[in-house]
Amino acid sequence: MKLLIDFFPIVLFFAAYKLADIYVATLAAIAGAVLQVGYLWLRTRKIEPMHLISLVLILVFGGATWFLRDPTFIKWKPTVLNWLFAIVFLGSQFIGQKPVIQRMLSAQIELPTEIWRRLNLAWSTFFIFIGAVNIYVAYTFEEAIWVNFKLFGMLGLTVLFVVLQSFYLSRYLPEADPEEE
Repeated sequence: MKLLIDFFPIVLFFAAYKLADIYVATLAAIAGAVLQVGYLWLRTRKIEPMHLISLVLILVFGGATWFLRDPTFIKWKPTVLNWLFAIVFLGSQFIGQKPVIQRMLSAQIELPTEIWRRLNLAWSTFFIFIGAVNIYVAYTFEEAIWVNFKLFGMLGLTVLFVVLQSFYLSRYLPEADPEEE
């Protein structure tokens, strides 16, 4: 359910683009982000920073796209979001006691400090990479290809990164006790 909520504005954007155009899709994404944050607030009485940052960016970049009738702004939104994440993750390497990724995942997995730092740096690098790829696709290919990339390409690259990361982390997981099996 969380995944559906997280991807709600993107799916609305994609569907509206297929039915209409980039401007209708942008309005759908704005409405979806407002509904997403509103629903989460009503349900939990808190909003994750990622959702709040994404809402602000879609309001700013989506609003600029719509009012100026220039799709360049909405195409930059995923890049700006990913690069902001990269800055936060990189900054946490030097500020605070734990990297962001450790704060997010330490309840699920126990890793040595150096591995947390490497993992955090890997995510920072991934966010920089995915932001750059988004801009490359946006400026190199037709708008329809960018829209498909925004949903399928970025999601696919993220899933691939998580799978590769899982293989890397698997060697640090405790081995199962044969008596427990």
